[in-house]
Amino acid sequence: MTEHTSSIVSKVWSFCNVLRDGGVSYGDYLEQLTYLIFLKMAEEYRKPPYDRDIGIPEEYRWDVLKQKRGAELDTHYKMLLEELAKKPGMLGQIFLKAQNKVSDPAMLYKVIDMIDKESWVMMGVDTKGEIYEGLLQKNAEDTKSGAGQYFTPRPLIRTMVECLRPEPMKTIGDPCCGTGGFFLAAYDFLTLHNQMDREQSRFLKNGTFGGNEIVAGTRRLALMNMFLHNIGEIDGEPSISNSDALIADSGERYDYILTNPPFGKKSSMTFTNDAGELEKEDLTYNRQDFWVTTGNKQLNFVQHIHTILKAGGQAAVVLPDNVLFEGGAGEVLRKKLLETTDLHTILRLPTGIFYANGVKANVLFFEAKPAAKEPWTKEVWIYDYRTNVHHTLKKNPLKFSDLEDFIQCYNTEDHFDRQESWSDETPEGRFRKFSYDEIVARDKTNLDIFWLKDASLADLDNLPDPDVLANEIIENIEASLESFKEIMVVINGE
Repeated sequence: MTEHTSSIVSKVWSFCNVLRDGGVSYGDYLEQLTYLIFLKMAEEYRKPPYDRDIGIPEEYRWDVLKQKRGAELDTHYKMLLEELAKKPGMLGQIFLKAQNKVSDPAMLYKVIDMIDKESWVMMGVDTKGEIYEGLLQKNAEDTKSGAGQYFTPRPLIRTMVECLRPEPMKTIGDPCCGTGGFFLAAYDFLTLHNQMDREQSRFLKNGTFGGNEIVAGTRRLALMNMFLHNIGEIDGEPSISNSDALIADSGERYDYILTNPPFGKKSSMTFTNDAGELEKEDLTYNRQDFWVTTGNKQLNFVQHIHTILKAGGQAAVVLPDNVLFEGGAGEVLRKKLLETTDLHTILRLPTGIFYANGVKANVLFFEAKPAAKEPWTKEVWIYDYRTNVHHTLKKNPLKFSDLEDFIQCYNTEDHFDRQESWSDETPEGRFRKFSYDEIVARDKTNLDIFWLKDASLADLDNLPDPDVLANEIIENIEASLESFKEIMVVINGE
């Protein structure tokens, strides 16, 4: 990091800490930075040599905003946010449902002044990216905000991208893209591993990525995160839709899908009834392209991903354990997935790596195939990175190096040419294959397969640290509570 870069990052963080003392959360500070940096960049683009009209009315331009002080600044800023939210394209999406969360005008002015002193258009992508990604990480760690549910661990994202190895001039989708982490990791991979010509660079910026995010604040962060990483145009159309991806087939088809659908099994919508009270209603998506009708959110996302993948397209999807063993609709889905795609790899993930507690998850890697009489899946290779693995978010967070052995076993050059690390002689091996016939012979086509022995049960002298054990107990209790809640919903007929 250069001295100048370090200085900018330091300034942004120092203001963050001051605002935190004043009751402004990381998320609120991040949103205000998004609005203000966008306005400053729009002003820079308006001037030579760019001479681009972003569509911001004269009275709401940066030069006018930075002249305001005190109560006048507070009033003007609120009006600015309200008016820009009505604009079309990227501008309107950035300011959609925007609010001023910095109640102290003096502090707001200091943030404006800090942003005004930098040339954001000319600033290196790495610098802008480091500032923004750092704040997104901090926001995810702020458990009270609940922002962690949109934040997939970056080492896991990088691992998934390294396995798929996206190529230039191909499209990448994420139907629930959160803050855009998968897109940025794919962008970094493409720029690092390819010497691109002009056409490839243009397509990477404006044609590669597409997805959905229904939460307005999260979509705003994703759009700005991508834009600061040089994806998309400030005066273009947003590449992330605000519509629910599950409602209908949009007609879009992608070469790659990288995604982590939101945790929680049920899809629901909140509405106000005739008495003015808030009520929740479960959503069931009736789509002709789906194999089975269900209210299970994860099963619906898997079906949707199958629809939007091109033939030969590759997917890497983070999914909870219930997708691997649940009966009924889950069994139907697993059989169809094995038949219509090459479901070649499952990575079993450890607990303690997600900000949402009680999550036991996996990554499913599969390739879409054309219709055929015989099932496409011949073997499923499972890598167990859960048994005897202990991670916590603070003391022992997941690192990319932790998953390098999996990447090597995955064999990105040719996943048909793999070697098991498990055998009768090496029962501790984490990588093992199961044939299609072995899997369909299991009860409910259960893919929740494990074979390693839990070392802590056999060797009491080598138990994990107490905080790790406590974390695992909490995870298990919370996972059990979620299961009980779902059972109660069924019993009560809700």
